[in-house]
Amino acid sequence: MSQLHCYVPDEVAALFRQKAKHAHLSVSKYLAKLIKNELSSQWPEGYFELFGSWEGEPLERPDQGIYEKREELE
Repeated sequence: MSQLHCYVPDEVAALFRQKAKHAHLSVSKYLAKLIKNELSSQWPEGYFELFGSWEGEPLERPDQGIYEKREELE
């Protein structure tokens, strides 16, 4: 497993330690979790193949009623 080193201001480190403690994780595990989440923010496999695959009743938007008329911005 690789090790990464970085430098942050003391106040950032203190806040980070608090967040890790609140998550019941070590600082190292908390940082690894954040990095993994950041790097895996891609669409799940097969996500776009789901479009148009709804098999239930047609979705209908209910009547939106009459909207109030507002003054225009100048």
